[in-house]
Parts: sequence; C-alpha cells; structure tokens
Amino acid sequence: MPREKGRKLIAQNRRARHDYHIDDTYEAGIVLTGTEVKSLRAGRASLVEGFAQVKNGEVWLENVHIPEYSQGTWTNHAARRPRKLLLHREEIARLIGKTQEAGRTLVPLSLYFSEGKAKVEIALARGKRTYDKRRDIAEREAKRDIERALRRRR
Repeated sequence: MPREKGRKLIAQNRRARHDYHIDDTYEAGIVLTGTEVKSLRAGRASLVEGFAQVKNGEVWLENVHIPEYSQGTWTNHAARRPRKLLLHREEIARLIGKTQEAGRTLVPLSLYFSEGKAKVEIALARGKRTYDKRRDIAEREAKRDIERALRRRR
C-alpha cells in the first residue's frame, strides 16, 4: 500500500479566526480509535464548538464532533469524547504558562491528515471584542471595494 503524501484537510474552524486574535499555532498529533480514523477519512468532523485545555500536564481536545462511523459495530466511539493531543514536553510547558494569562485560550483551527497521520492545528488565542470584529469586517469590505475599483479601471 503506497504511503500518503502531503496534507489532506478534513475540517477547518473558520469561526475561530473571526472570534479570536491568533497569537501562536501548534501542530499536534491526536490519539484516535479505529472508527474515528475511518470517520475522518470519510471527511466528517466539526471543530465549531471545540477547544483544548491542559489537564495534569497533558493537552486534551474537548467538544470536537467526529460522528460515529456508519459501518461501525459495538466498537464505535462517542462523538464528542475528549481526545488526547500529542505535543512535545516543552510545548506543553509553554502552553501551561500562556493559558494561565487572562483571556488566553486554546482553539482548534484545522484537522487534517499529514502523510497518513491525523493532526490538529491548535492556536493560542485571545478573544476579540465586538468592536474588533466590526473593524475587521470594515477593513475586509474596504479592501474588496478597492480591488473592485482597480479592476474596473483596467
């Protein structure tokens, strides 16, 4: 069986970039059961309400929805169970320090297969205020209007 190459995106959390200021990103392996991997290979997952937290020196991914595998039997998994993330000890120590600061949280940005292994990209983030979100939307619309005007001039 040939080995997979590259990165195959499964799920992305677009809402996270809208709701949070992204400070730092980390790539982490994820501990999964067999039926979870099969469900992910079918391209089914949702990161919308997901978050990560540090418990007892380990990082856990909570509230990420990986639906039950349709062909699974009694060995099927729970859809929203906590899943352990695999990070280096130094990265975990850094995350422990950073998440204890006020207003910092860990949010999943994307879930993907990298060379056949399931990975999750988590971000150290600060929540945006409503006026920050409005300003970002206004900037995006202004850029779009400028691009539109430039295209018309050509």
